[in-house]
Amino acid sequence: MTKKIAVLVGQIQDEALRMALGLTLADDEVHVYLLDRKVAKNDANDLNLETMVDLDMGVFTNTSENAGFELISNEDIASRLLDYDHVFMY
Repeated sequence: MTKKIAVLVGQIQDEALRMALGLTLADDEVHVYLLDRKVAKNDANDLNLETMVDLDMGVFTNTSENAGFELISNEDIASRLLDYDHVFMY
């Protein structure tokens, strides 16, 4: 049975993005929420985010600093989290 998983990206960005991609190997539906700050620009993060886009993963953010991803409010994020089977925070 397919699980619905949310990964909240906080301070440990590189690990959160790596983990989110790894969770797709089980054929689960994984969405990523980039919270409160711009994602650090480095090779690993760039590759992980590019791969997420290629896999049509849902990538959302609550800050306009993360251009190219769907901007949603904290209230919308909170209400969406109720629909997930698992939520991971990094």
